Amino acid sequence: MNKLNKLTLIATAMTALLGSSMSVSAAERTHDIIIDDFFDIGGMGSVTLSPSGKQAVWLESRWDKELDKSQRDLWILDTKSRQTKRLTFTNESESSPQWSPNGEYVYYLGKIKQADAKAPYNGKTQVFRISVNNGDSQPMTKEKEGVSSFELSHDGKSLYFLANKTVTDTDEWASMRASHSAPKYGHGERKTNPLYQLDLEHFKQQLLLDDDKVVWEFKVNNDGSKIARITTTDNELVFLEGWSDVEVFNTKTKQNDVLADEQWREKAPSPYGWLLGLAWQENNTELAFRIDFDGHPGKLFINNTKVIDKPSLEVSRPDLITLTASDLTWRPNSDEICYRGADHARVKLFCTEIDDGEQGDTRTVIPGDMVIGSYSFSQNGKSVAFSHNGLNHFYDMFIADANSSRAKPQRLSNINPQVDSWKLPQVSVVKWTAPDGSTVEGILDLPADYKKEDGPLPLIVQIHGGPTSATPYALQHRSYGRSTFTAKGWALLSPNYRGSTGYGDKFLTDLVGREHDIEVNDIIAGVDQLIADGIVDGDKMAVMGWSNGGYLTNALISTTERFKAASSGAGVFDQRLQWMLEDTPGHVVNFMEGLPWEKPDAYTHGSTLSHADKIKTPTLIHIGEGDQRVPLGHAQGLYRALKHYLDVPVELVVYPGEGHGLSKYQHRKAKMEWDQKWFEHYVLGKPAE
Repeated sequence: MNKLNKLTLIATAMTALLGSSMSVSAAERTHDIIIDDFFDIGGMGSVTLSPSGKQAVWLESRWDKELDKSQRDLWILDTKSRQTKRLTFTNESESSPQWSPNGEYVYYLGKIKQADAKAPYNGKTQVFRISVNNGDSQPMTKEKEGVSSFELSHDGKSLYFLANKTVTDTDEWASMRASHSAPKYGHGERKTNPLYQLDLEHFKQQLLLDDDKVVWEFKVNNDGSKIARITTTDNELVFLEGWSDVEVFNTKTKQNDVLADEQWREKAPSPYGWLLGLAWQENNTELAFRIDFDGHPGKLFINNTKVIDKPSLEVSRPDLITLTASDLTWRPNSDEICYRGADHARVKLFCTEIDDGEQGDTRTVIPGDMVIGSYSFSQNGKSVAFSHNGLNHFYDMFIADANSSRAKPQRLSNINPQVDSWKLPQVSVVKWTAPDGSTVEGILDLPADYKKEDGPLPLIVQIHGGPTSATPYALQHRSYGRSTFTAKGWALLSPNYRGSTGYGDKFLTDLVGREHDIEVNDIIAGVDQLIADGIVDGDKMAVMGWSNGGYLTNALISTTERFKAASSGAGVFDQRLQWMLEDTPGHVVNFMEGLPWEKPDAYTHGSTLSHADKIKTPTLIHIGEGDQRVPLGHAQGLYRALKHYLDVPVELVVYPGEGHGLSKYQHRKAKMEWDQKWFEHYVLGKPAE
């Protein structure tokens, strides 16, 4: 067996790589992780550093059993003393925190519902601001239909926001739709987003632009002379796939220009791309934005808005890096555009120099095995705060010198101190060789005290969604898999199969036109290597996944009988049905390389329905009743095939009121307990009761 065929384990402690400043006080690890621990984990998002860099806010999410949901609140931290304080206490999740330039206030989106009250207390989303000093919060807007997004002016004197307005079409069938208003129609009414400016000195509000466009995102440049928008003509999600524009509105001349789109439409690998992430340079002229494609690498562009008819600069990425997320930022007092990118199961922060429309050097801002969730620079650009998920902690806040090429991050928070006593799984990166000779990686979680001489373990293969995504090299306790199972003695493999991000463009695009084939072989090869290395018992294996992970669970059990149990969550069963019903059909068109009538064989091969007669694995099916991304019909079809025609043990679990993810406490817990019991029964032979 050659070197590449041997399983390679790469496990590096985060504290050793990044210095003692990131460590927390040692605690005796005595606690075995259980399902209920999931609901005690605080999440950290939207880290936002104050202009001075002396404070930072974030959104902390916590599960509330009584509210039956996860709830986000604003928290604040002193970056010197590391003292933290909770700022908001509502039963509704806050979002989009922004500091006032003087650091006195934090503005955010929130909502308050009072009985029989008008706006701003009618339960619709409004802009609020809270005083950092005394904690007083007050609404800034009072829109009847609420606010979708906002931005403060650079000088803090104005608040720009998008309101919501219902527009009714006036085509030839409008009167018929109005006469028979009881039915629901496929089109004829949409929500648009007029743009307002609120003077924060005199609290006078003016309408800046109302052109009946749906605005998904907007950004105002520093001097307020230009406003960039990502727009569509309808708010149905499908319009973002190839029918969205980047527009630039001149607030002085009132002229609105649409950027030429040949680079990210006609000349792109797919026309079905999602525009996102607007960011203005301090020179008020250069506009950065991104586009993402299912199955193809995303792109980053810089447009000189003085000459919008000329091509934009396409920023080249470091080797093997896949762009991720929409949070583009120009580092203050520099010529660098900064962005996050996936890199071999890590998520890193990169900054690229842009000088007079030309690309310069690109640097990794924070070295090491980072999984960065959100980030923010101080006003002078010298400090960067960010959230990071490591091997021994969930997302916490760190701060570093943004100028240094050898920045050593300092950990500022520990929002989940209970984890310090957990018996943590052994998390490593594993590599193996696919049947075509390609190297594939995954994340292997093993029980805390496992030693190879203990013998092979039962295995759960946990498959990430997307597929244009990747499982991170980090500690995770999720309702869709990871730490709960290792605590019960399982090995857990999360393969970053072909089509995953962070392994280069070819690795990503190899999946296009080869679904239900190349990635299935990648995963099976990884399982075989774990068995060959004596880590896994090949007679005791299960597979699970959600979304594309559910699709691949279906694909695997229709390819092999080696898995003794499966949990298929929100998984596609038939590609034609998916194109017909899902809210983003461009996803299917990209991977099938055409429309159903253009590529009928691809749609047939890519559908587990076509191979369902080979399924023998007892299968647990999860689905949200109102899922628009992978509609209920897929789960119903799989259930019908297994229950009524193939006589395979199966349970269909439909979660009322849920969409593509499970948002309710009781539903998450039900899923986790069902999975655990199902696998223990069919793989380990334990009784179902």
